[in-house]
Amino acid sequence: MVRAFRKAPVDAKLLDRIVDLASRAPSAGKTQGWHFLVLRDEQTAKFWDISLPKEKRSSFRWQHLLDAPIIGLVFADPNAYLERYSESDKAKTKLGENISSWPTPYWTVDASFATMQLLLAAHDVGLGALFFGVFNGENQLRIEFKVSEQMQLIGAVAIGWPLAEKTTDRGASAKRARRKPSEIIHEGSFS
Repeated sequence: MVRAFRKAPVDAKLLDRIVDLASRAPSAGKTQGWHFLVLRDEQTAKFWDISLPKEKRSSFRWQHLLDAPIIGLVFADPNAYLERYSESDKAKTKLGENISSWPTPYWTVDASFATMQLLLAAHDVGLGALFFGVFNGENQLRIEFKVSEQMQLIGAVAIGWPLAEKTTDRGASAKRARRKPSEIIHEGSFS
């Protein structure tokens, strides 16, 4: 994850390329019910004004995160899954009848897979990217950017050209030890 960006723009064709790669992530029934709202320039400034008001910015730890030329908001559309699973090849599952029929919200899963693939694709082309939660101003952002309430906000992705590694602070979480496979793998049961 990159938390410090140069202000240099990202070409639209490069963004198309990484979104195309992200669109190849697994998707239940190939529903592909995720959307990527791209904010640039004054829209990016508006995003920060809403989610991180100016009076809080002087104490913000990652000042160069605010320089990312693109903020993308990832949304999942549960209704796309109802529509897809109402189609003839999926209707027998009865998952097209009601959102509560789904034991797992695959719109969330699929949008998360696509987001991870987007992050990896950005890295592969030399861009920096950071996934982060939107904890402030979601309702105001929905109004500002005309996003319906049905859409589930997964989070935000900052995308841009990274600053030199020496200028970035990795954050406290990066110091936590990574779990070993032996702590993750459970052979046959959890006991």
